[in-house]
Amino acid sequence: MDELTIGILVTVGLLFAVFLGVRVYAAAALAGLCGMVALIGWDAGAGMVGTIPHSKAVNYVLSVLPMFILIGFIAYHAGLTHDLFNAAKAWFGWVPGGLAVASVFATAGFAAVSGASTATAAVFSRVAIPHMLENGYDRRLAAGVVAAGGTLASLIPPSAILVIYAIIVEESVGTLILAGFLPGIVSAIIYALLIIGQCWWKPELGPAIPSPPFAEKMRTLPGTIPIFAVVAIIFSAMAMGWATPTEAGALGAFVVLLIALARGMRWGPLEEALLETAKLTAMIFALIWGVLIFVRFLGFAGLPEAFAEFIVALPYPPLVVIVMILLGYAVLGMFMDAIGMLLLTLPVVYPAVIALNGGPDVSYADSALGMSGAAAPIWFGIIVVKMCEVCLITPPVGLNCYVVSAVRPDIPLADVFRGIFPFFLADAATIALFIVYPGIITWLPTYVNS
Repeated sequence: MDELTIGILVTVGLLFAVFLGVRVYAAAALAGLCGMVALIGWDAGAGMVGTIPHSKAVNYVLSVLPMFILIGFIAYHAGLTHDLFNAAKAWFGWVPGGLAVASVFATAGFAAVSGASTATAAVFSRVAIPHMLENGYDRRLAAGVVAAGGTLASLIPPSAILVIYAIIVEESVGTLILAGFLPGIVSAIIYALLIIGQCWWKPELGPAIPSPPFAEKMRTLPGTIPIFAVVAIIFSAMAMGWATPTEAGALGAFVVLLIALARGMRWGPLEEALLETAKLTAMIFALIWGVLIFVRFLGFAGLPEAFAEFIVALPYPPLVVIVMILLGYAVLGMFMDAIGMLLLTLPVVYPAVIALNGGPDVSYADSALGMSGAAAPIWFGIIVVKMCEVCLITPPVGLNCYVVSAVRPDIPLADVFRGIFPFFLADAATIALFIVYPGIITWLPTYVNS
């Protein structure tokens, strides 16, 4: 068999194993090993595979992940989330569905220090849902808001998934994190408008609560300062260029730790935050190691180049092909987690998208998608990560929905999925907006880097 045929067969075998329930990291590593052995023999193939975990573990760029994850866990165990929700409740509770709107903006704020969607969903299942149920909110709406709000952590900096995308496609981590800021805010605003529209049409879904006096609203703001201070530190450090993303993450973690200690955090909660950070980091690194073994095999088989040539040769406009690719992600997301899906697909899909636009060096005037070769990887990164958000709330493997139902056993999983459906439509509209107006994604990194 030729190299391309081996690449296709091994890839099909990998997807089959994943659909059967084999862990992505194990299936990818085994498929990569078998493929390399088939292409270049046991000694050379196994020897090359054996070097990948170490060579990738010592990559400086990867050190940003535990820093961002640690920020979120310390912030949660220090109780910063309650202050954030109380402030959002005071300022937005008076609008139709006000507590749900407050939950969206509070999850967006927490996403800016957590970087992890499932962690955000778990935290606000404990913080926000009880308040909404006590005030007569429909439980499907309450659960759907928290599950959808948790997905904002995929875009709003610092985002662990954006870091992983940057590592796979070898783009600047700082540029991608900057690019996620405006799309994340736009996504939160669209969620909020959806909730207000729903509850204006059917007030019984989420009644408004009385607006407190202005002085009381102002008293809730100091509690939000720690989180916004950390966001400002990370964002300004990367935007102004006086710190790398890893250094900015370490500084953010240090500031959150000082705030937590000042608020009386003891060794028990700190130990739990450190252990949870270590567990999640180990899981992500195992995924990266396993999939990068498979990626090395794909390079030897020539599958990415062949797929890119096939995509470019399709007799359809580039935007139609992009939509078809995104629909493929929507189907994969029904069966795979977001990180595993990105790691498995990007080595093949990313070169095809860049080729569709005209190549890495194409100018804005000559591009097929309306952006320069330098902007296309950033634009596609935000689009595909937004698709990962959608996959976090789609059945049967809508991970955020399972998290909400697990934390709140009184809300059946079926109700969570019913509550999430309007947000799925909102995400589809948001992705369409980003495709039609790519400047929403590319403006901030272009402005900062100019």
